[in-house]
Amino acid sequence: MHFLGIDLGSSSIKLSILDAEKGETLCAVTAPDFEMEMKAPKFGWAEQDPNSWWQYLQQGLAKLKSQYTYDLKQIKGIGIAYQMHGLVITDENLEPVRPSIIWCDSRAAAVGHEAYKAIGEKYCNQKILGSPGNFTASKLSWVKQNEPQVYAQAKYMMLPGDFLAAKLTSTPQTTSSGLSEAALWDFPESRLATEILEKMGLDRDLVPQIVPTFGEQAVIDPEVANQLGLNKDVKITYRAGDQPNNALSLNVLNPGEIATTAGTSAVIYAVTNKDIYDEESRVNTFLHVSNTEDEKRNGLLGIINGSGILYQWLRKIMSVGSRELISYDLLNAEAAKAKPGSEDLRFYPFGNGVERIFKNRQANSGIENLNFNIHQPPHLVRSACEGIVFAMNYGFDVIKSLGTSGEIVRAGKGNLFLSPVFREIFCNTTQAQLELYNTSGAEGAARGAAYGFGYYKNLKEAFQNLQRLECLEPQKDLSDQYEEIYGKWKSNIKTEKE
Repeated sequence: MHFLGIDLGSSSIKLSILDAEKGETLCAVTAPDFEMEMKAPKFGWAEQDPNSWWQYLQQGLAKLKSQYTYDLKQIKGIGIAYQMHGLVITDENLEPVRPSIIWCDSRAAAVGHEAYKAIGEKYCNQKILGSPGNFTASKLSWVKQNEPQVYAQAKYMMLPGDFLAAKLTSTPQTTSSGLSEAALWDFPESRLATEILEKMGLDRDLVPQIVPTFGEQAVIDPEVANQLGLNKDVKITYRAGDQPNNALSLNVLNPGEIATTAGTSAVIYAVTNKDIYDEESRVNTFLHVSNTEDEKRNGLLGIINGSGILYQWLRKIMSVGSRELISYDLLNAEAAKAKPGSEDLRFYPFGNGVERIFKNRQANSGIENLNFNIHQPPHLVRSACEGIVFAMNYGFDVIKSLGTSGEIVRAGKGNLFLSPVFREIFCNTTQAQLELYNTSGAEGAARGAAYGFGYYKNLKEAFQNLQRLECLEPQKDLSDQYEEIYGKWKSNIKTEKE
């Protein structure tokens, strides 16, 4: 029994095929071969063409077909993970009527803040566990206010993963977990937050059918199945935003368990069984994938927009004059040449839009204390790693202050966690035990698909073969050093005024 996992990121689409019986990935590919384009028509904006995601998904499936030793028709179910908070608006034929406003686009922050005040902070906190913020509902409201001719063409509003599922099945749908990340889920009453829609002046009919996170959501369109070489009976059996899915892929499902990731953005994600909200909207609460009627499971998410994208930027800058981009392995090796603290060079990784941990305000980004006679490339790279971890720890501290904590944090050994220096900084700054696993978001989506299909009886069974690669413990001397270094870094953060 084989299952396909799709992980739609903002840089690429990753696909994995899981042998559910063995609990092993048979084949994994990434498309396209370059990083996907992110357009910024104005400062603080970030858009992508949803049809390009569909195009790259087809490219990825073609790659799988060439590398997979079985026929793609062996695949029984599909799971989809996707970049959170994006807005896709389509017409009745499921064609986008404008580019997707993606997660790191800041244009709707003011709209969300105004809605929070107008609707009532207490009401929003009780109903949707926070502010509409810069989430999908606010982005849709921005379109209505600023592009009324586009809004008039809208038949469906979807999240990025919903769009891919709709292209596969010709059936527009969404999930309760997805609606929670859109700021459109009523937590106390476990339903669509219709009152929020009404108070924001948004049409209820734009929200497509709501389906469970796990289970048979829709069957693939026969013509699409034929075009892609898939079985005409294959079903979408799981979908979730990338951070809840990352937690799923690490078997982080219960209160007190914590997941982290550092890709284009960096995240701390803690599971709780309470409807917790942050009155200052620095972190946000979403329905976790393991939430059921009998067992409440929410995820508290602290996110840094400018993390892996900083490392990507650094890679480009340091490759100037070279025929090819230098490797991330080389960056990681350079970072290891510098000592903790990077000779007091400080990097603030807040250059990718407003930051939620600063109440959706812009924070200072860039380099501080640069000395041309002292600092060399190793200091620059290490200070970037330190800045990213420090920003993550800032969010982690907020999560802890809300009463959710844990001594163990799990991560997949990928992206920035491939760097030994990054892992060392993370472990000793957070002072948490760090467990590294051989998994990915695409593999997690495939395991979710297998469970949603009914192959696994429960989620515990789905992760019985998950392989832990490494466990790192904080070292007292390094933890003491990083406590002091982090304190200096934190005291120099500057944000724009409210």
